[in-house]
Amino acid sequence: MEENMWIIELESALLDDCNVNDVYSICQGKPLPEALRPDVWQVCLDVRHKSDQMSLFNEIYDLPFQNQLREDCKRYVERMGNDEEDKVSVVSDLESIMTFYCKNRNLQYEAENGWIELLLPLFALKLNRSDTFNLFESIRDTYIPKGCKPKGNVFHVFRLLLLYHDPELCTVLDTKKITPDLYSLTWFQSLFASCSSLSVIIAMWDLYFQNADPFMVFFLALIILINGREQIMALKTASKEEILKFLINMPCALEVDDVPDFCSLAQYYALKTPTSFKTDYLKALYGKQNDTPRSQEESNKVSQALCLPVSVYELVENSATEFPVQDAVRFFLVDCRPAEQYNAGHLSTAFHLDCNLMLQEPVAFATAVQGLLTAQKQAIEVNSNAGGEHLCFMGSGRVEEDQYTHMVVASFLQKNTHYVSLLTGGYTSIHDYFGDHMADCLEDHSVNKCLVCQQHNVKQTKPVPLKPSATTPSSSDLFSKFSAAMKSKSAEVKGRLLDIIVNPSSNGASSGASNIGAQSMPAQERHVSAKERNGKRYRNVAPVFSIDDENEEAYDGADRDAPQATGETKEIVNLNQYFKTAEIINAFKCQDVHMNGYMYDSHLIITPTQLVVLRELGGGQAQIMVRRPLASIVKITAKKRHRNLITFKYGFPDGDGLLITDMDRFLIPNATEATAVVSKHIVQVLDNAK
Repeated sequence: MEENMWIIELESALLDDCNVNDVYSICQGKPLPEALRPDVWQVCLDVRHKSDQMSLFNEIYDLPFQNQLREDCKRYVERMGNDEEDKVSVVSDLESIMTFYCKNRNLQYEAENGWIELLLPLFALKLNRSDTFNLFESIRDTYIPKGCKPKGNVFHVFRLLLLYHDPELCTVLDTKKITPDLYSLTWFQSLFASCSSLSVIIAMWDLYFQNADPFMVFFLALIILINGREQIMALKTASKEEILKFLINMPCALEVDDVPDFCSLAQYYALKTPTSFKTDYLKALYGKQNDTPRSQEESNKVSQALCLPVSVYELVENSATEFPVQDAVRFFLVDCRPAEQYNAGHLSTAFHLDCNLMLQEPVAFATAVQGLLTAQKQAIEVNSNAGGEHLCFMGSGRVEEDQYTHMVVASFLQKNTHYVSLLTGGYTSIHDYFGDHMADCLEDHSVNKCLVCQQHNVKQTKPVPLKPSATTPSSSDLFSKFSAAMKSKSAEVKGRLLDIIVNPSSNGASSGASNIGAQSMPAQERHVSAKERNGKRYRNVAPVFSIDDENEEAYDGADRDAPQATGETKEIVNLNQYFKTAEIINAFKCQDVHMNGYMYDSHLIITPTQLVVLRELGGGQAQIMVRRPLASIVKITAKKRHRNLITFKYGFPDGDGLLITDMDRFLIPNATEATAVVSKHIVQVLDNAK
């Protein structure tokens, strides 16, 4: 009797005007009694007192796609195995609801868009047509992410979530060119209704609607992949089609008894994910759908994100929390700014890892990384406020330095480091957030040396409330709380980090420029898109090698890593045999650097007419990534501070300027010799062409 008291309590609550919070506090995620399920779902989806919208339907079935819709309704109902009498009734109601939904919302039905799969489980509640329509409409508006289409924003976000929790699995799928939309599109479109049995869907939606979390579908999809991790990894050598078939059908194995654990695991992973994941993407994924320039810009930001972003509000609030919830996110902040910027102001709990070390002093950088991991481990062991499993990297917020911060972040991701995130806006966002409270919250802050202070007058800067709400404490309370927490932990953190932080050498590379070739050419450059590249080669103008301290033009190296064309095979070679080729003039071991920060062990091969890039695959094998005619190289540049980071620009003269068609960037330990050899042979090729 006591075990069923919650049911009596639920019945009583339903007689009153309860809400979803009341339902959750009573049910606590328990399976719902069949008799109460219709009322509970209506309460959870907030449609209990909604008007009869179907009464507005004129019963005219004249949509341009009406025949397609009718046939799909019949086809789906046939699969359900109902009696013939029931089938006619269900098909009629199904088509009526779909037709009215399209007319009422001015939407166009498309085959396999998930609408019918989402609607069919609702017929199990045996509600009237109007109530069924209201439930369907509410589920679509509340729980189906916008942009559920191939290459949609929702799948870029899901990939970032997978990368955060299982970078190795994410990399395996990326390598196979298996993007989330290829296997999880129907999961998101129908809340798994398209690939699970009715009993499983009913049990899952019982818990789903009680939790009232629209992001739960992301974590359920994540659990599907993580639970099948071993099988997926075992298929690494299988074809893309074989892996896709396995992934798509994974939810089919779910049984009713699995649902409670399945949903509990999803909630656990949600707890171990920065809340910025939800707050930053809520508007983009569940707001009003539109195609304004701003929404397109947000979409581009998501698709180009290196890793999961963390807001400054969450970082500050997280650092100020004295007694965190067990298993909740705790950040270990890694400040990647150059030493002179770090010394002009920083958070006392931040570990300093100078991103310049990665290129200037790789050995010192490796030592610093080991120090970072040691400090992190010690901070976790003593339950320090400054330490946690979750690495949050921070750049300056300035594009010039942050490209190197991205390289550091990418190096951790390539090592399959879990829980890697990047602070949105970098140090600039922290500086602006604290505003007038800066002196209390930042350590060693120097107004004269701080780059942000030089750009903005600090006295006029006001703190920006990033998350205004009735439940947010006043800014002064939060800042004083943060300041107290930081000062109480500062000595503890510094004591543990002092012995293992590696300070970078402060000697900057000398400025100036050296030119290789017959003449310098201060020509104006412009870039063309991949569609405009017509293959014309550069002729009769000497190449230029310059020490360039300006920002490099953005490129992503996408052409080299694009999926192979149909019938095209990867060119794999044996390294030892390839190096014995007579036409090779010289070879330089290097790292191929992409603008997203990823670096690949490679070899730069120079032949009498070409520059060839080999990417190591392991086992003595390599893939030929690209062959560039030497005559197409129009400029070779290096950074003042990073002389070994070399950029080759390809193109041809265009009037008084250069038309840049492509770029490659390499980290070459012996860069001086490599560029000299390349330049020498470019001149020879051009002379021969004359």
